[in-house]
Amino acid sequence: MHMKRLCTGLVRSCHENESEAQKMCGIVGYVGKRDCTEVLLNGLGKLEYRGYDSAGIAVFQDGKITVAKSKGRLKDLEEKMEREGRPFGHVGIGHTRWATHGEPSDVNAHPHSGGRVTIVHNGIIENYKELKDFLAGKGVTFTSDTDTEVVAKLLDYRYNGSPIQTISETVRDLEGSYSLGIIFADHPEQVYAVRCESPLIVGVGKGESFIASDVPAIIEYTRDYYLLEHEEIAVLDDNGVQIFDAFGQPVKKELKTADWDVEAIGKGGYAHFMLKEIHEQPNAIRNTILPRIQDGLPNLEECGITPEVLREFRHIQVVACGTAMHAGTVGKYVIEKLARVPVTVDIASEFRYREPLVGEGDLVIIISQSGETADSLAALRLAKSLGAKTLAIVNAMGSSIAREADMLIYTHAGPEIAVASTKAYMVQIAVMYLFAFELALAVGNIDETECRRLVKLLQETPEVITGILEHKEQTQYIASSLITADSLLYIGRGLDYALSMEGSLKLKEISYIHSESYAAGELKHGTISLITENMPVIAVATQKALREKTISNIKEVKARGARVILVCRESDNVDPDAVDLKFGLPEFDDLLMPMIAVVPLQLIAYYTSVLKGNDVDKPRNLAKSVTVE
Repeated sequence: MHMKRLCTGLVRSCHENESEAQKMCGIVGYVGKRDCTEVLLNGLGKLEYRGYDSAGIAVFQDGKITVAKSKGRLKDLEEKMEREGRPFGHVGIGHTRWATHGEPSDVNAHPHSGGRVTIVHNGIIENYKELKDFLAGKGVTFTSDTDTEVVAKLLDYRYNGSPIQTISETVRDLEGSYSLGIIFADHPEQVYAVRCESPLIVGVGKGESFIASDVPAIIEYTRDYYLLEHEEIAVLDDNGVQIFDAFGQPVKKELKTADWDVEAIGKGGYAHFMLKEIHEQPNAIRNTILPRIQDGLPNLEECGITPEVLREFRHIQVVACGTAMHAGTVGKYVIEKLARVPVTVDIASEFRYREPLVGEGDLVIIISQSGETADSLAALRLAKSLGAKTLAIVNAMGSSIAREADMLIYTHAGPEIAVASTKAYMVQIAVMYLFAFELALAVGNIDETECRRLVKLLQETPEVITGILEHKEQTQYIASSLITADSLLYIGRGLDYALSMEGSLKLKEISYIHSESYAAGELKHGTISLITENMPVIAVATQKALREKTISNIKEVKARGARVILVCRESDNVDPDAVDLKFGLPEFDDLLMPMIAVVPLQLIAYYTSVLKGNDVDKPRNLAKSVTVE
């Protein structure tokens, strides 16, 4: 076998053959003086939001590698260790796995051993079957169904006593998007790590070092870290951290510092992270927009965006996934209304494969909370290859999308732990508003007076949202009316339709109730046939120009037996026979209403999930970040 493929030559492969079902697992590694098992379990606990179905650790104990792993949650692993023995040492690696190859089981859980080499692995190895067949032909046997064990056995097969050389040579044979944490049996004082596409950081503490998939895993111990680039290999030992390139040459890197602390990733007295993060939205908006406002006008120069640059674009393409795509849809309505520049919104996975018509003179906006979303990253690279300019809107500093975009706007949501995004969505649309205001001013479609008025309104949204959060009892009552529903619809028009898409997604992903969103005017073209007696329909009607049209659609579903829940202004007088429950919103400008009206929709989803007894922060089958397609 001789497959000379460096990771840099695998960018296309890493993204074209992956499965969207593959989610983001969690890696933690430790070298230091503390109880390694405690550090690993604590770090993995901070990564639970990423989604997983099994967990495990490997610790050097008395100079030998001891592995403990279990199907299920971390508590299942801890209970197993209480029965069978808890490893103790100062060096080790840990993992929470989301099944890709092989069902969730103790055997398929990480870590996996190749004999002298034990590893944990995020991502997917696309050519694992070819590698497995090669190793089997050499007499190597396998006990699991995973691609991870194949990597462990390949590392062991190649091992020549030099860990760095072995890792470097093995990486050349791997195709896919992945990161690895590695320990070698004859190097009991060291942890090794390598990254290709899948994110991995190296934490630097006082007399101790860490590897992790994300900052929350290590923030209790240190805020200083290195972000590994593609193909880079890290070595952690008592002397600190060394980083090498794919050819084994030392690399000097900038030490980064996380700008939030331990308290930011705690629940802060709230029952769930999601509820805490909903309540954090007013501050998140302030943190995101205030640094970008100067003399009452938007100023995005620090992000590489100037009026001169904005006037160059004849068309804007927004590319994102899930909630971020819904934020982009709100942005489309606002940009087209204010700036009169055409905007197309595309799901990242569709954009990649439909030969998009973008090129010079176009701007492609990539929205991603993590900055590592595989489809969105591939879309960015495709757009750049076609000659378009790219703008990234991300929450993660130093992420791949942030580094590769031509222009960059960081959102300042802080850590978002709950899988169902709330405050990240809120700051994404806040940024889209600022961008729309500056674009409209740059192209001369609004004057400075109107721009200042709009910016002032945007600055007022946090206070209005705080007021809604202080009167959330009605959302609890609405939620209690939904828990027995098998299916429901969200409807709206214009910006309300864009908002309905996000409301529906929030509900379905954490309550497990089938929910769909439709443009209200489209109901009569087929969807209204789904209405059954007492079926809930959540209607959003905040746009004055479209209010009567939406009310007409509400009456249509009501006439067919629907139970209607209406989100509208408190001052709106609606025929009581047409509406069963109403959530009243304060008066505010139509254009900014999506930032106000999304809050009760978030709370309705949250309380419905709570009342159904679901795991609100970690809904089934979902993970926080999708770093392979």
